[in-house]
Amino acid sequence: MVSSSHPNLERLANSVLQPGFVGTTEAPDWLRRRIADGLGAVVLFGRNIVDREQVAALTASLRAENPDLIVAIDEEAGDVTRMEAWTGASRPGNLALGAVDDVDLTESVARDIGRELHAAGVSLNYAPSADVNSNPLNPVIGVRSFGARSDVVSRHTAAWIRGLQAAGVAACAKHFPGHGDTSVDPHFGLPQVTGSAAEIARTALPPFIAATEAGVRAIMTAHLLVPAYDPVLPATLSPRILNDLLRGELGFKGMVVTDGIEMSAVTDRYGIDGATVRAVAGGVDAVCVGGDSAEQSTVELLAGALVKAVLDGRLPEERLTEASGRVREFAAWSGRRSRMAAREEGGAGFGVGVRVGVLERSDIGLVAARRAVRVHRRSDPASESVLPLTVAPHVVELSPVMNPAVDGGTPWGVAEPLRDLRPDTTSVRLTKAELDGHDGTDEVLDRAALAPADGRALVVVVRDAARHRWMSDTLARLLRTRPDALVVEMGVPTGATFGAVHMITHGATRVSGIAVAEMLTGGI
Repeated sequence: MVSSSHPNLERLANSVLQPGFVGTTEAPDWLRRRIADGLGAVVLFGRNIVDREQVAALTASLRAENPDLIVAIDEEAGDVTRMEAWTGASRPGNLALGAVDDVDLTESVARDIGRELHAAGVSLNYAPSADVNSNPLNPVIGVRSFGARSDVVSRHTAAWIRGLQAAGVAACAKHFPGHGDTSVDPHFGLPQVTGSAAEIARTALPPFIAATEAGVRAIMTAHLLVPAYDPVLPATLSPRILNDLLRGELGFKGMVVTDGIEMSAVTDRYGIDGATVRAVAGGVDAVCVGGDSAEQSTVELLAGALVKAVLDGRLPEERLTEASGRVREFAAWSGRRSRMAAREEGGAGFGVGVRVGVLERSDIGLVAARRAVRVHRRSDPASESVLPLTVAPHVVELSPVMNPAVDGGTPWGVAEPLRDLRPDTTSVRLTKAELDGHDGTDEVLDRAALAPADGRALVVVVRDAARHRWMSDTLARLLRTRPDALVVEMGVPTGATFGAVHMITHGATRVSGIAVAEMLTGGI
């Protein structure tokens, strides 16, 4: 517990922390006390969300402790959703929007997200991902990126920011200086970007420049090593990257916030308290924590570590004061954005700008998902007669283990939306563990996938097949027996086509599944 002998330092330390917590109807007492003691922000995760009305009530109760409190969320839409973690996203993610490449559509989707978040009392959204997914085997970005080209990512990053902020919610471009050319998930290890400074400036930095030009006031750091700028410290902890590059060369003047500070990429070497101190000392203004560490003890540990670091000279008090000031400036600016948006909607501020219970539902997400689907047919007469399906199919979904940024319980796939249109549809979902757990994979596939599809269409759904050897091998086995199968890729496409018909959704959202089901049955 932080000593009460340094109340000013304690309030400064509280002000730069952005913790998560457990609770849906009310926040825990320890969090309320810390808000009263100067905590600058809280972060909502899927565990805090039941529906929009409940979130609005929860955020209103938090702001009763501090009207200027920043309420943040990681709502990228697409595969990474918190507001719709239990239902599946009603809007496609970045890769789908980049595939359509209509900036007006991207802006409209982001504004739709912003209206919902604003009505629920959220003031900061840790989105969009401004990463250029130049490594197709990237284990943590993938469909969260607008694409593999800097120009596409730049224009859609800017459009997404304009749309979200027009609805009264602040955007946060991430993960600086770019997480697209990596092959390690920072939740488990330290990624490294091996390109030269010139290559990074040409490929990874343009979307962040576009973000600042579009008016973004918050940028999230990446837990990765960039030897071209700093061969020792990960970007989140590096003054060379945060001060010299981001603030110096790029001229960013807003709030810099860390990615989840509990990730192994920084805690394995420095500990969660050491990483927090080094991040603030290195130029970070706000520390996000609580994806996995939502306990009072963690927040007390981090606040205490910041105070101690000031007292023993490792963290200049002026730096902590500067960071706190940027958080306050951001909170004031985001409050003005909220009030402006609320006046346009006929309300007064966060959570009341739009009456949540009657917030008009838009179909823009489904429209975007439909436009993002690409259909490739094999060039033979048999493939021409496959669609639309004349009999209910058997659907085989090959399900990977998702990275921790994606809530593992979020619904996805084609089988359920297809069953809504064709109730006699049958399906099975298979994982690597289930296939590995049997002596004969072919026997499992014969029994669960091929036999039920005898005399019927077979639909095989994959998700990032190129990144998962077991998945691509399983798909190949199925296609050897059923070359007439329809293949649906709901992850990053490879450029290759499979089956009689190959459909690409550019994401695994609920609306992406609906769009495919409509096409399979001739509805669209």
